[in-house]
Amino acid sequence: MTDLLLFGHPDSGHACKVALALSMAGFDHKTQWVDIWADPATRPAEFLAASPFAEVPCLMINGVAHVQSGAILMEIASRFGVLGGESAEGLRRGREILMWEANRIGMCVPQLKEARRVQNEGFPDGAIEWLTIRFNADVKNFDRLLGDANFLHGAFPGFGDCAVWGYTQWLAVAGLEPSAKMAGWLDRMRAHPAMKTPAQFFPQ
Repeated sequence: MTDLLLFGHPDSGHACKVALALSMAGFDHKTQWVDIWADPATRPAEFLAASPFAEVPCLMINGVAHVQSGAILMEIASRFGVLGGESAEGLRRGREILMWEANRIGMCVPQLKEARRVQNEGFPDGAIEWLTIRFNADVKNFDRLLGDANFLHGAFPGFGDCAVWGYTQWLAVAGLEPSAKMAGWLDRMRAHPAMKTPAQFFPQ
């Protein structure tokens, strides 16, 4: 039996990616809420010992720490043969989506979400416009990646879908609009029986 413990917080899209993957895979696991807004030194000692940057998510698998959301998603898929990890093709597809998401949506959407939270304080002139232009390009490429499929992995969501979901779930909070294709994908992701709200994934 595999022992799984996920450290995270509902405001972390990266932590939500991993929580969703575990939920979609149907894995029993424990979660521990970590206050990402507090001084890192005040975070649980077990978490600080496991996470070198004191960042969430951190997934403990049989007592071994795994960090960085993309790496964790690949570990889950490849180790357990789920969410695209059942085949070499599914793993390749998921890896490509993860790398794209990290450099694009995973870079601009969190920043735009944070900019709205702090009313742009600390963001230099032109930064919001630049980030928004990047997102608009990302939406077009998302549409190309999705094509006519229901999910980025095809008929069913995979670990690549979990990665993109992490922050696209908050497009409205970030002041962004999805394309029609992305909006349809978001609706299908929300309707998945394994989906939960961030607060449900990480209750305090």
